[in-house]
Amino acid sequence: MPVGFGVLGPVTAWDDAGEPVDLKGPRHRAVLARLVAARGRVVPVGQIVDDLWDDPPAGAVGAVRTFVAALRRRLEPRRPPREAARLLVTEGPGYALRADPGTVDAWRFEDTVNAVADALPRAALDRLDAALGWWRGPAYADFDQPWAHAERSRLDQIRLTAVERRAEALLALDRAADAVPDLDAHVAAYPWREDGWALLASALYWAGRQADALAVLRRARELLRDQLGLDPGPRLRRLETDLLRQTEPEPTGAARVWAETAAAYERSVVPGARARLESTVGLLRSLAVTGPGGLEAARDQREAAITAAEQLGDPEFTARVIGGYDVPAIWTRSDDPAQAARVVAAAQRALAGLGPDAPEATRARLLATVAIESRGTASPGPAQSAREAEAIARRVADPALLAQALNGVYMQTFHRAGLAAERDEIGAELVALAARHGLATVEILGHLIRVQARSALADFTAADAHAEAADRLAARHESPLVGVFTGGYRAMRTAATGAYPDAEAAYRSWATGLAGCGMPGVERGLLPLALLCLRVWHDRPADFPADTDWGPYAPWARPLVLLATDRRDEAARALRRTPAPPRDLLQEALWCLTGRAAVALGDRDVMLRARDALAPAAGELAGAGSGLLTVGPVAAHLDRITAALLGSPG
Repeated sequence: MPVGFGVLGPVTAWDDAGEPVDLKGPRHRAVLARLVAARGRVVPVGQIVDDLWDDPPAGAVGAVRTFVAALRRRLEPRRPPREAARLLVTEGPGYALRADPGTVDAWRFEDTVNAVADALPRAALDRLDAALGWWRGPAYADFDQPWAHAERSRLDQIRLTAVERRAEALLALDRAADAVPDLDAHVAAYPWREDGWALLASALYWAGRQADALAVLRRARELLRDQLGLDPGPRLRRLETDLLRQTEPEPTGAARVWAETAAAYERSVVPGARARLESTVGLLRSLAVTGPGGLEAARDQREAAITAAEQLGDPEFTARVIGGYDVPAIWTRSDDPAQAARVVAAAQRALAGLGPDAPEATRARLLATVAIESRGTASPGPAQSAREAEAIARRVADPALLAQALNGVYMQTFHRAGLAAERDEIGAELVALAARHGLATVEILGHLIRVQARSALADFTAADAHAEAADRLAARHESPLVGVFTGGYRAMRTAATGAYPDAEAAYRSWATGLAGCGMPGVERGLLPLALLCLRVWHDRPADFPADTDWGPYAPWARPLVLLATDRRDEAARALRRTPAPPRDLLQEALWCLTGRAAVALGDRDVMLRARDALAPAAGELAGAGSGLLTVGPVAAHLDRITAALLGSPG
């Protein structure tokens, strides 16, 4: 049972349903808190004794061991009696908490604040808002020992940095007025924070309140001198000089460039001009890779841009607006299938309206769009569009166009199971193409495709290398959503190569960052599906809570879930209603689940269908081609089905 731990306030723990775990008495909570503060390092028993008591009683060491034993029972209630603890472990002379960083609010908070230093403003703001919301009061609020004081002070300094970085993000997003209230409270509570004063003065100035900004700087100077005996530092002195000279203070160089360029664009480009609409597509393309909020906004505004373009009655211009949104796509389930269908329809209308003199590249971009947005379908039309786009791109020798066309080809390599090697070739070409021509997002796409393909082929050494390459590129080019896929890959790798308890914990930890990622096609139902695949592979019952949200995967999960509660008749009816899986990254995994249910229920017809569908993938790991989950070797499932067929009548 994955457990979460909270120390940003009173010390607490909760189970995977969000229910509090009874940690017993204050000494028990103190032991847990001390181990959380050590952040995974071993704390010797003698040190724990000294930290719990000013004057340790006789038998204090035995008492600590009793507290640890009780905590283990509460934190891992399903652990078999003779199985070693996984969370609160004995190591050398003491104990350590081996929790995943994502399950401890203080660890997660610190990691988030460190990570946003390199994030774009919108992504930084979203992540800092979430992180600051994890605080429930002073850290380690119920402890007054020196170790707690030190850790509380350290975490509070990180929190103050987070408040200031949040303000910087608001300024960079031209939301200066929104930053003022929190900064005003911040400097009142922590007057020695010169960065806080500087940010408050800048926010007031950018909000059009120059006099208030100067007044804040005077107040800062007086407080620093009168109460702390300090002179203002160079940043405050320079800022005051800039304001007195009416020189605009800039929070960052990037903010200045953005503001000046946007102002020049507003002055120079006539409202309603086609140039505005076409350039909007380029902005949406950049916005889509900045994080969840940017992706959602880009998805919404993309359709509005297409509608506006169609209203102008120029198919070639509409084609440029549609085809210009060449955002790499790695997941084969659409985030918004209805919208994707509308984009495809608009692309097909534009294709029909193109004149004979339209550039070949324009036509190819529309064909690639049809192929990408028709992901997960079994129709031959989109696959033909993908190959036609590829042929044109190779003929005109346009690297960016070829990358978009190959993305479409990738999305159409799911007409049957067992095509990981073909997708690996596409990924390899994308990586090489992108490296030659400096196409960073395309290079990331190629590495992620190869992570999927090499995982399906059980080549985790190569998959590791591609995941690491994707992460490096994502950090350099500010593409935080890549971590959704590389994080999922590492959880899946644990499932494929590690122990069962570690795999379940890895999946649950990954899923904490999956919620709200801005990709509904990835987010909904994937965690329970991954856990179901893990349990089926390890021959464990599919005992899930009744309210589990299976999302689009419910038809393939339902027979096994019903079997786990001995409802065989209902399971048999559900199995007969189970459709063939979509032609996507998860088809092998879903066929394996269907085959397992068919074997358990003796349904010969469904076993035959599953066997025939899975046979081409006999050399792959089922589901691992998604890069996110696996139900084990396809060959093992085929063997089970074959044995059941040989033993069944008919």
